[in-house]
Amino acid sequence: MKRVVIIEDETMLRDLLAELLKSFPLCTLAGTYGDGLEGWKALQKIKPDMVLLDIKLPSLNGLDILRRLREQVPNCNVLLFSAYFTTGMVRQALKAGANGIIEKTAGLPEMEKAIRAVVDGGTYLGPGVADMVRRIMIDPDKDDSLENLSEREREVLQYVAEGYSTKEIAVKLSISVKTAETHRSNLMTKLNLHGIAGLTRYAIEHGLIKSAPPTLSTEG
Repeated sequence: MKRVVIIEDETMLRDLLAELLKSFPLCTLAGTYGDGLEGWKALQKIKPDMVLLDIKLPSLNGLDILRRLREQVPNCNVLLFSAYFTTGMVRQALKAGANGIIEKTAGLPEMEKAIRAVVDGGTYLGPGVADMVRRIMIDPDKDDSLENLSEREREVLQYVAEGYSTKEIAVKLSISVKTAETHRSNLMTKLNLHGIAGLTRYAIEHGLIKSAPPTLSTEG
């Protein structure tokens, strides 16, 4: 039996995917999670055969979960999905080692095809994603700014974009406030951005969060 984990923050879709897996006689659901960090902690213990993974998740985004999986659970097959993709997100997903990439708008029949392809280590690209891959091949110029950030810097970037203060980020990552401030300063320097609003826009454009939080910290 193939053990499958679902990490998706939308309850309805998470439940639909869980029901869909019942049509696969050789698959068993090993867990469902709505938070990226919670899901990652579970993956380290479960070490599943496959993960159905949303990109835009709270606490830890799907792309960083995928990068960590490739280091610690390299044989796990991963099907990434999102409500929409940019060419930059697709580039990152391919480089990180996704087995499949599909749009949520593709529908459940297309998702079923993707799962069947990926569960045994095959590859699958949703229709819109396949078109992006063709465009990437035609125009190889790319924005590598997200890749140039360290894992810790990407964590800080996501928390900043989610509206957490520097002190809150320090607590969440078990680092000092000064270290958190240094990471945030380095982010602005590396990305040539100024202020929390700029970092938040960048995080949204690169698929780290779905949208800006209702209120943003105004600390300097």
